[in-house]
Amino acid sequence: MAENDQQLNPAAQPGEGQSDQRFGVQRVYVKDVSFEAPDTPDVFRRQYNPQVNFSINNRSNKVDDGLYEVVLRLTADVKQEDKTVFLVEIEQAGIFEIRGIEGDQLEQVLTIACPNVLFPYGREAIDALVTRGSFPALLLAPINFENIYLQAKQQQQAQTAGGQPATDSAPAADAAPANESPADGGSDAH
Repeated sequence: MAENDQQLNPAAQPGEGQSDQRFGVQRVYVKDVSFEAPDTPDVFRRQYNPQVNFSINNRSNKVDDGLYEVVLRLTADVKQEDKTVFLVEIEQAGIFEIRGIEGDQLEQVLTIACPNVLFPYGREAIDALVTRGSFPALLLAPINFENIYLQAKQQQQAQTAGGQPATDSAPAADAAPANESPADGGSDAH
């Protein structure tokens, strides 16, 4: 997939003392998928007025020199009258070539750029599973992974500084290990 490779510093000429930075998508795939509709067929005889609880997180690991697997887990738990209408979960994954990027910049690529690539695939897969289950489409809104990352960093700094979370940080972003994104949350998606 060489057409997906990008030079992250195109203005730099070779030999100018700047490292060669590369970011490329090698492969996008579904790692795990689950769809459960435990209350069928009774659920189809009632008026559909669901409550959607949506959560998202991601993790990454180095698989080889310059190659990283990033896994984005999307979960939608749809309930009505305290009964599960359906539960859908997908682990949308990708292999990314990332070279010449280290430290905080690598962390940002793994928790912002890579999930931005994977999310549209996961969103489409969830919608397809839901409609194949004979339910109305579940269209998930775009997610600002940069904002989630910044909020988690702000929370980590506040906890390190005084043990108290910052007053203006978002409650949906939890601090997480460096290889796992803090994007867990109970946001509603309709």
